[in-house]
Amino acid sequence: MMRAYRPSPVSNSSLSFCGTDNTSAYKVDNGLLNNGCFLDALGVVPHVFLLFSTFPILFIGWGSQSSKVHIHHSTWLHFPGHNFRWLLTTILLFVLVCEIAEGIVSDGFNQSRHLHLYMPAGLGILAAITSIVYYHNIETSNFPKLLIALLIYWILAFVTKTIKIIKYDDHGIGLRHIRFCITGLLVLIYGLLLGVEVNVILRRSTKVKPPDDLQDLGVQFLQPFVNLLSKSTYWWMNAFITSAHQRPIDLKTIGKLPISMRALTNYQKLRKAFDTQKEKCPVPLKGSRWIWHALRQAFGGPLMLSITFRFMADLLGFAGPLCISGIVHHISSDNHTALPSVKFLGVHFISSQAFLANAYVLVVLLFLALLLQRTFLQASYYVAIETGIKLRAAIQTKIYNKIMRLCTSNMSMGDMTTAQICSLVARDTNHLMWFFFLCPNLCAMPIQIVIGVLLLYYLLGVSALVGATVIVVLAPLQYFVATRLSRAQKSTLEHTSERLKKTNELLRGIKLLKLYAWEHIFRSSVEETRTRELTNLRTFALYTSLSIFMNAAVPIAAVLTIFVVHVHVHSSTDFDLSPAVAFGTLSLFHILVTPLFLLSSVLHSTVKALVSVQKLSEFLGSAEIEIDHVPKAQSPVNNNANIKSVYALQLQANLVNRKNKAKQDVNRNFRQEEQELRQTSSQEDEVCMKIVNGCFAWTQGCPTLSNIDIKVPFGQLTVIVGQVGSGKSSLLLAALGEMQKISGSITWNSFPKTESEDNVSKRGSVAFVSQRPWLLNATVEENILFDSAPNEKRYKEVIEVCQLQPDIDTLPQGDQTVIGERGIILSGGQRQRISIARALYQHTNVVFLDDPFSALDIHLSDHLMHEGILKFLRQEKRTVVLVTHKLQYLPNADWIIAMRDGTVHTQGSLKDIQFAEPELFEQWRTLMNRQNKENSTELKRKSFRRAMYSRDTLATEDEDEEGSTTTDEESLSAELRLRTTIPWSSFATYLRAAGLLLLLLLVLSQLTKHSLMVAIDFWLAHWTSQVIAAQIESVDRNCTVTQDCEFSHSSYLQVFCVLCALGIVLCLVTSLAVERTGLRAARELHCSLLRIIVLAPMRLFETTPLGNILNRFSTDTNTIDQHIPVTMECLSRSTLLCLSAVGVISYVTPEFLIALLPLAIACYFIQKYFRVASRDLQQLEDSTEMPLLSHFSQTVDGLTTIRAFRHELRFKKKLLEYTDANNISSLFLMAANRWLEVRMEYIGAFVVLIAAVASISNALYRQLSAGLVGLGLTYALMVSNYLNWIVRNLADMEVQLGCVKRVNSLLHTQPENYDGLMTPAQIPAGWPKYGEIQIKNLSVRYDSTLKPVLRHVNAHIKPGQKVGICGRTGSGKSSFSLALFRMLDTFEGQIIIDGIDIAKLPLQTLRSKFSIILQDPVLFSGTIRFNLDPERKATDQMLWEALEIAQLLSVVKALPGGLDAIVTEGGENFSQGQRQLFCLARAFVRKSSILIMDEATASIDMATESILQKVVMTAFADRTVVTIAHRVHTILGSDVVIVMKHGGILEYDEPDVLLEQKDSVFSAFVRADK
Repeated sequence: MMRAYRPSPVSNSSLSFCGTDNTSAYKVDNGLLNNGCFLDALGVVPHVFLLFSTFPILFIGWGSQSSKVHIHHSTWLHFPGHNFRWLLTTILLFVLVCEIAEGIVSDGFNQSRHLHLYMPAGLGILAAITSIVYYHNIETSNFPKLLIALLIYWILAFVTKTIKIIKYDDHGIGLRHIRFCITGLLVLIYGLLLGVEVNVILRRSTKVKPPDDLQDLGVQFLQPFVNLLSKSTYWWMNAFITSAHQRPIDLKTIGKLPISMRALTNYQKLRKAFDTQKEKCPVPLKGSRWIWHALRQAFGGPLMLSITFRFMADLLGFAGPLCISGIVHHISSDNHTALPSVKFLGVHFISSQAFLANAYVLVVLLFLALLLQRTFLQASYYVAIETGIKLRAAIQTKIYNKIMRLCTSNMSMGDMTTAQICSLVARDTNHLMWFFFLCPNLCAMPIQIVIGVLLLYYLLGVSALVGATVIVVLAPLQYFVATRLSRAQKSTLEHTSERLKKTNELLRGIKLLKLYAWEHIFRSSVEETRTRELTNLRTFALYTSLSIFMNAAVPIAAVLTIFVVHVHVHSSTDFDLSPAVAFGTLSLFHILVTPLFLLSSVLHSTVKALVSVQKLSEFLGSAEIEIDHVPKAQSPVNNNANIKSVYALQLQANLVNRKNKAKQDVNRNFRQEEQELRQTSSQEDEVCMKIVNGCFAWTQGCPTLSNIDIKVPFGQLTVIVGQVGSGKSSLLLAALGEMQKISGSITWNSFPKTESEDNVSKRGSVAFVSQRPWLLNATVEENILFDSAPNEKRYKEVIEVCQLQPDIDTLPQGDQTVIGERGIILSGGQRQRISIARALYQHTNVVFLDDPFSALDIHLSDHLMHEGILKFLRQEKRTVVLVTHKLQYLPNADWIIAMRDGTVHTQGSLKDIQFAEPELFEQWRTLMNRQNKENSTELKRKSFRRAMYSRDTLATEDEDEEGSTTTDEESLSAELRLRTTIPWSSFATYLRAAGLLLLLLLVLSQLTKHSLMVAIDFWLAHWTSQVIAAQIESVDRNCTVTQDCEFSHSSYLQVFCVLCALGIVLCLVTSLAVERTGLRAARELHCSLLRIIVLAPMRLFETTPLGNILNRFSTDTNTIDQHIPVTMECLSRSTLLCLSAVGVISYVTPEFLIALLPLAIACYFIQKYFRVASRDLQQLEDSTEMPLLSHFSQTVDGLTTIRAFRHELRFKKKLLEYTDANNISSLFLMAANRWLEVRMEYIGAFVVLIAAVASISNALYRQLSAGLVGLGLTYALMVSNYLNWIVRNLADMEVQLGCVKRVNSLLHTQPENYDGLMTPAQIPAGWPKYGEIQIKNLSVRYDSTLKPVLRHVNAHIKPGQKVGICGRTGSGKSSFSLALFRMLDTFEGQIIIDGIDIAKLPLQTLRSKFSIILQDPVLFSGTIRFNLDPERKATDQMLWEALEIAQLLSVVKALPGGLDAIVTEGGENFSQGQRQLFCLARAFVRKSSILIMDEATASIDMATESILQKVVMTAFADRTVVTIAHRVHTILGSDVVIVMKHGGILEYDEPDVLLEQKDSVFSAFVRADK
């Protein structure tokens, strides 16, 4: 023990460099080099030389320069051998510390103090630090000539140490002496450093340049470029972390990624690896093995480095238990086994065994081992995570490039959905990334377990194997729990997806649901799914509780088993229970249990990675289009690389209904087609595109289009007409190469009369406007320019043509307003016109317009036709192909193609068709209500004010619209830049939702459990100390009878067993309490949220984007369900464990409290700065991930448009920008976590050092028991882990509580008043029976803070009357209809229907009595029967009758299942017109006495519309019908016409009477609509 080396007291006068011993060894009779003190003094010379030669340069030369010129990081560079030098210097410092320790221990045997034994080593440490600081400054300034001072120093140091070791050898000093080994290591290190210096100086002629990345001042992530010390401690992050307090962290702050970390660089590396694998295997690659080989080739090197770091960290981790065992052992008993020192050259030389027998030496070694272990561990984490992030970026880029070549028929026919692709991007790439994170664990854990068991055996003997057996036996149970946990999570995810799907449909159709009084039906459906989800969440929570319980209980059970067996087996042997054995065992178990419990999760992660790679292999192997040589887009690319902040984004599995299919190689029969073209007449030379004998299909089997022979002339307007489902849109897509070509040929010519063969068969850029407008999540201007060169004059012309200026004026930032995903803040008409404006602005020769007028009223349609197509496009001689239902535009067409049943019925000019198909022409003529040429100059539209949201919620006043849009803008942008500290009141809200009883149970169980854990360890310390005391007593008594001297363990063992059993029980109670609390809170919060959303007024949905509300049900609810309980448990556990550890250490060594204050202050400031930076970086990572995932979804939705425009390269570039932005956020967040953990680990190492030194001193001088010393050291060893988890979980909890805050903000929404003054019993049966509507002095508004949209309206609609309402946009037509349903705030007047004031009726009753058909068709996933009658009140006969009236009987009968045929989400498996017809049928099923048709025929062709108008008049002959006119001619047959303007009734009379008044507004409308 230490006392064996304690020297006798000496006076201060005996202190000198060589000591005061008068021995012959210190004489110089045999030469100076045979004097030990002189040899040590000689070693001081190099250190003194370096200090005196470098200090002037460091503190005078460089100091003055740095005060004048700030050296930017772009000047950083690394000389040859940079990292090797830093590594050698670190090893040198470690060896010099050991030399000091050896000198102090050796000096303990001397009569006086010999400073020469350790003072040179101290100077050596100072010189080593000076050398690396000096080198860093020289390297930074790129002035290698000044390294000559270091060269001289290394030479002198090497020579002096070589002389010293030679003299040691001459005197018989060898490897058995620790000082000889240390000196030999110093010779080696100084020699290597000398070689490094010579290499730098010899290569000084080569100009060393800084890395290319640092030439760009935008690169702020400096980890790859800084020196080894800064890399290992993340010192370069200090300024970044602290700056987060002064300003928010944004993309500008974190800058750009280094080149080696960018997505493009890593994608090229991965692609090269893929190509190598393909070259090795000539046959087509199948399965996933080749992908694994490619990943290993591309990213295996860094992963191996991470694994190496992990191995070194794990090996160093075992130094803790061994050192603790050694310290406690040497304190608890006299140590007589150490070899005596020998004396050479006048000083004592000790062996390594004697050196390691010193407890203080073990403390120093433990401290250094902890520093190195933590450093290597964090380095392993960093390399693994960085590699995983690079891998994810490369795979995401690979997937995106595959999407650009994907056959869209796979998606359109359901083989591959947008959701599946987004899942591949969002989930499977993350699975692979996490596998790379955990891969070092997977490789290191087996070795860690084996070494741990061997060390346990070394300490405990056979009983260690029993404890290991307990853990091994329980490991399958842990794996079983992990497997069940995974299954429960998977099942929960399935129900969560189903719930989100239903919630999404509820939110998207909330207006229809409220109007039909069906919201409670859909709410019940969501709640039913939520109940199933909660059932799985309970299972998930149960297995999570078991997992937490086993993590805490298994170590207790294993330790209990070991000690019980040990006491019975080894009670009288050398393995007897002692503090050294007990607390060494405890420390080993803390190390050993972690990999055993991580093993199941790591294996589970591995399985998920295998599945993900299999999915990736299937996706990469899916069919591709055959790419021809794509001509470059004519518009220059905008190189603006700024990634703008976007509003709240959502990922929805929404699929474009228009079927997209593979492009076919139009060069296949290139030569043959060229010869045919040259043989055609001069008229054929004017053809822009021609399809000959074409047959096209979406999938193998029955073709969608057949016998297609068409031509599209250059520079002319070609119109494609036909009924709904005749194949008009498919024809456009076939021409663009998006359908599968079964037979025939498609020929494109770039310009007329061009002989160059490059212009034949190759399609250039086509400006394509799809039937459903596709917009980018960008500004209005960016959507119109579509990356074309800005041209202010042309831009203004396009804005004027599309009548967008009034709409732009209402937007909060004008045309710089970000419109949200899918143009969420715009109305359908606004989205369509922006899509048209994009096509007009482009400089393409060809424009395809697929039914662009469907969402526009007649005035806007006419304006766009005349000013946009007939004027703007014709002036530029652009080829236009227009698909439309509006037959009144046929006289303007140069060429007409009529489609019927998937084939071309006829084509030609209008005159040609008049002669060839007279019957068809007559049919068209009866449907034409106007002549374009006669009225083209009459329509002057200077202000068509459009609403911000749906045209069903129009406001009449500009001020109202501007106010509402500002509110919407604020709501959209509030979340993503919320940086203020999240109030802990959100935590109180969460706990209140859980209930007081569970909260009390949780707190009491946690406090009791941790108190019991401390009691167990204290009892073990007391027990083992009594064992040592009994042994000492037996020696003092000199017992001869074994029985008299034997120590009885029984009573101690019984108490220990009871405490352990109680601890295990409390572990189970605590884990169950935590999960039960989380489950209760999740249930209550979701239930309250769903109820308030369903009951909320429509104003909430008009002013808050759907994505924001849906995120409350998806991301936020998921966080509340699964993440907050885990974080709360971990935070409370780590906090109580840390407090327990500090309390135990302070109890054992009260002196520790003195050092605790500065350590606590350091911890406080570290966590203070980290939490702010971490919160910003987490929010930044989330906000950059959303546009990345949205870009994938957006690309899939608009793939046809992107490929039509030939903008693939531009979108790939944007993908790289989004990926790099997300990755730089992830890398900085990861570096910030490493920054925190390194500092907390180092603080933890200092805690161990201080606690150990204080404990040893108390044990030696104050008789502190060995058991308490072991207890204090064991707890000190765990403090760093607890500190890390406290700060990390605190930061996570603050971010997660933001979800509770956002949910809570919606819970304060004021619901609609569903109660009425009348009870259902007071309402007459069958009300309303007649349908009489009396409106008296009615004034309504959208909100009490807004101006009225209807003012003093009076009207009387008689029973059975057919009333038509018309008016300009914003006149209040839709508001009139919504007022009947009490969707608006009625603040004056009343509406009386069949004698009852509707304000007195319960809201549910009122709305259930009417029917309404909206402009935008809404269908829900399910069956046709469910869509027609969710209440299940109608018979099959009634449903078939409604379908027959809606012209859908034949369509539904042809479907498998008939009424039970499946309707996909949003009705995507039906066309736009068919969806509208289903909505008409839905209204017919209800057969209420009042029907409101709000522009219900906007998306169907005129022929079908005419039939439906007649059917409505027949089927509802005795009912009241209110029709809001989209086409004025549709209300000419009404009994009464109401003309509205500015929220009031302008004209109110029979249509014939109004038409006779030539100056009436209605007659002007009719004349304009002819």
